[in-house]
Amino acid sequence: MTRYVALLRGINVGGNRKVRMADLRALLSGLGHTEVATLLQSGNAVFTAPERPAAAIGADIEARIAAELGLTVTVMVRTAADLRRVVEGLPFEVRDPAKCAVSFLNMPVDRDRLAAVDHAAFAPEELVPGERELYMYFPDGLGRAKMPAVLGRHLAAPGTVRNWNTVTRLLALAEGADHHPPTG
Repeated sequence: MTRYVALLRGINVGGNRKVRMADLRALLSGLGHTEVATLLQSGNAVFTAPERPAAAIGADIEARIAAELGLTVTVMVRTAADLRRVVEGLPFEVRDPAKCAVSFLNMPVDRDRLAAVDHAAFAPEELVPGERELYMYFPDGLGRAKMPAVLGRHLAAPGTVRNWNTVTRLLALAEGADHHPPTG
């Protein structure tokens, strides 16, 4: 059995595409996943399942959300080990965890497309590519960031952004000995 983290893209933002975390937990349990917990209201879930490709698990969750909730939602899935790699691979110092973020992509970073992005267009914000993630730092905060709009026009892969506090809390939940308490 493997611990997984599911990151749902674009739910519960601005009152749109509402998904209750209790419904998400029930949906994941209905897929046979165990030790299901959610974090916050932004579509973060941790669960245990037999080892399978993360993309297949994500596709199953997307299909179940469409069937049960009538929503089209992109779901990025990582193993706890993948998330540990992301945290350990942070390429810069966390000056403020609320201003540091990771964009999780559903495919490897397309470095050629990323090279075509004018990084000066979002300076002094920082961007460093990982494997299937982009590490970002927003000195003025995520709410004022220019980078997400610029990247959205240049990258072919959908992604979902989580701030550093959320990433590290998800890792702790995924690796914790007590996987039971649902939150959010």
